[in-house]
Amino acid sequence: MQALRSTRPWRGAYWSSWRRLLTQSCTGTENLELTNDVKHRIEAHWREQLAGGQFNPRDSQDKYYVLSMFPYPSGNLHMGHVRVYTIADSVARFQRMCGKNVFQPMGWDSFGLPAENAANQRGVEPASWTEQNIAQMKEQLRRLDCSFDWNHELSTCSPQYYKWTQHLFLMLHRHGLAYQNEALVNWDPVDQTVLADEQVDANGCSWRSGAKVEKKLLRQWFIRTSAYAKQLLDGLEDPTLRDWRDIINLQRHWIGECDGYAFNLLTSASGLLRVWTAHPEHLKDPHAFLVLRSNHHLSKLEDAGSLTAENPFAGTTLPVIFGDEVTFPPKCDVYLAAPSFRGEDKELWESHGLAFTSSCKEEDGVSPANWELLRKEVLQAATRLNVGGYRVSSKLQDWLISRQRYWGTPIPIVHCAKCGAVPVPEEQLPVSLPPKDSPKEAFLCECPKCGDKEARRETDTMDTFVDSSWYYLRYLDAQNSERIFDPALANKFMPVDLYIGGKEHAVLHLYYARFMNHFLHSCGLSPTSEPFSRLLVQGMVMGRSFRVKGSGRYVPEAEVEIVNAKKNQAVLKETKEPVVMTWEKMSKSKLNGVEPSDMFNEYGTDTTRLIILADVAPTSHRNWSSATFPGILNWQKRLWLTLQDFQEAREDQTPSDVVATSEEFLAEDAKLFDARNFYVKGATFNYRHAHQLSVAISKMQGLTNSLRRTPKHVLRHGKQFERALAAQIIMLAPMAPHFASELWSKFVTIPGRLNPASQELQWSEDVLTQRWPDIDAAYNLDLSIKVNGFENCVIKVQRTHLDKVTHSDALDIAFNTESVTSYLIDKKIRNTNFVLYPGIEAILNIHVDKAQKAQKPATSGEDEEAQPRA
Repeated sequence: MQALRSTRPWRGAYWSSWRRLLTQSCTGTENLELTNDVKHRIEAHWREQLAGGQFNPRDSQDKYYVLSMFPYPSGNLHMGHVRVYTIADSVARFQRMCGKNVFQPMGWDSFGLPAENAANQRGVEPASWTEQNIAQMKEQLRRLDCSFDWNHELSTCSPQYYKWTQHLFLMLHRHGLAYQNEALVNWDPVDQTVLADEQVDANGCSWRSGAKVEKKLLRQWFIRTSAYAKQLLDGLEDPTLRDWRDIINLQRHWIGECDGYAFNLLTSASGLLRVWTAHPEHLKDPHAFLVLRSNHHLSKLEDAGSLTAENPFAGTTLPVIFGDEVTFPPKCDVYLAAPSFRGEDKELWESHGLAFTSSCKEEDGVSPANWELLRKEVLQAATRLNVGGYRVSSKLQDWLISRQRYWGTPIPIVHCAKCGAVPVPEEQLPVSLPPKDSPKEAFLCECPKCGDKEARRETDTMDTFVDSSWYYLRYLDAQNSERIFDPALANKFMPVDLYIGGKEHAVLHLYYARFMNHFLHSCGLSPTSEPFSRLLVQGMVMGRSFRVKGSGRYVPEAEVEIVNAKKNQAVLKETKEPVVMTWEKMSKSKLNGVEPSDMFNEYGTDTTRLIILADVAPTSHRNWSSATFPGILNWQKRLWLTLQDFQEAREDQTPSDVVATSEEFLAEDAKLFDARNFYVKGATFNYRHAHQLSVAISKMQGLTNSLRRTPKHVLRHGKQFERALAAQIIMLAPMAPHFASELWSKFVTIPGRLNPASQELQWSEDVLTQRWPDIDAAYNLDLSIKVNGFENCVIKVQRTHLDKVTHSDALDIAFNTESVTSYLIDKKIRNTNFVLYPGIEAILNIHVDKAQKAQKPATSGEDEEAQPRA
């Protein structure tokens, strides 16, 4: 590890001199009380010196790509932002200290309706409003002191970014995956735009404006995500996916069972009609026809009675009838009827007064023996004609990306009366947004195909989910003006090792991002089909809200008198009206939000970071309450006092009667040896493997307790105390980098070092460049043996041996352990599973079938040995 660090170009002379500067304390040897003013002084001293990551794009060895979902630039951070970015930064800093080449970029999801509406309300351009918000939020993020790599910053509303979003659209268009069609859409009459089904609430109202949603028939642009439905479903079984947990089920539910095929057939109304069937061979039926629900939008056409659809597979025209008497596939409003295959379809045909001359005979080519051959012919023809034929569920629709709004990525299409929809040539990208409220003439242009000067640019813009479907790839090469990104960089650093974000994006955003990466993988631009190896879905930050019972009006906490907090009982101070107390997601409208800047100003950045990480797992909701603050505040003070006590003990020159080889002293030293290893093991596991950062904090607090209990003479003469205290400060650094840096700078100046030549500690270097504490080779670790997930026994194995234990070794140990063999004696082993966490623990899980109930004893004369075993 040391060799790896010293040979990296990003840890050269500049880095070394920078590190030496960082060893200077801002509080010196003063015995100051750790007040909030002192914390602010510490953070001001270290802030600039700790900013930014040190990512080397030329070195893919030991890469670690940690990505938190980029924010919409609303102008203000909220506590949810503080939580997600603190989690990400703690993991990033930890991985750097483990020798990883960490990439942690940051950018802005800056297009979209909220910015446009806010700008309109203020009478300013959306661009200037967005730029102002980005500058403001960037300053707030800098105060949170995350080690983002700002050299790779991007913004989706920048022409340098959306040029390549348009390029991506044209790639999809060339592959037949972007198309235009009429669709009945959800229309928000207030925001004047299309809404996805998920943006309409249970009452049929817009999720944003609250307006009653209308149905409207519009010509829209779609991306044919259904072409990758089966790949995306199968991709959920990819063994590289870790910690996706219930997100797997959410994705699987969204995609559905791919138990049929979808085809896009051209209608006599000049539109495409999606036809789903579990039996593609039915399209070979020369008498096939379509049944559409009676309320289908095509039923509103003047010539709906003569509507037909082309059937390129049988060379026929499919009649279309409207009715509800058939069993439609789930979530479908189109039914493919095949009279030559199904008797009920033949009866339906006849009931509509249509002649039928064929029957299901072998000479008709539709006997069951020929179905598989016909199916293959249909699917091959569909691929050749680009009319579908993809395996997909009946419910999954293609991605509607058109938005009738200004502030979004322009769709790079020109509409010509002669040529139809023509893609904009690559060399003309980006198609820039015109000034807001431009006249219609501003969209006139020359047709790239025929030169007609009366052609018009597409006025729709793209759904912002398109912008965020590929940003993780652009981050790697954010300044490239020649290509969407360098595939060589993607090959080195993809997939993302850890993706962190909220559960509200676990369906649509993840689905679209997975689709886009699958597509780019098929084009040879991304090395893996799945873009994100590991997910960390963080919970929301909840604030206590107060609503007047009856009216439901939200009131601030200052106007409320809490009667019984445990029973959520409260009243208004003035009127004594009952008030409903509950925990809800922080929101300005609910008057239950907390401003991050207020936390920073009162407690400091590091304390805020520790508070947001403590007490609950990152994946759980966090009820924000000042009642939880004392635990962290007291812990910081105890750490501060520990350094002062250590300094005082080491500077004490009075003669000591303690002999460092006495039995009592060695016993205390041994306790600290065990404590250091035990708590380093626990904190490391929760930083690296479980990502339970709250548990990592509790482990570090446990080590603090051990240090505080140590007698003074051990502080003065104990080598293990020195090692344990060093480990304590190092493990704190990813979460509280300023505070840990100050503690470390004081620690390394204390005289009387007992580990001067140690390879374990780099005394002249800053805490954030220290190697992560390791478990001692002589320390005994746990080999846990479980049966069906329940612990049977724990066997202690020295660390040097445990790291070499294989699955086979673990089985040998288990089957030579009495508690295991006695339990398994009457059970059948189905399989075994072995997991090794080097330097931490190993787990062997034995899966057995439940023991059968013993049968009655054999009767006289029967062969007892023939009886089945219990």
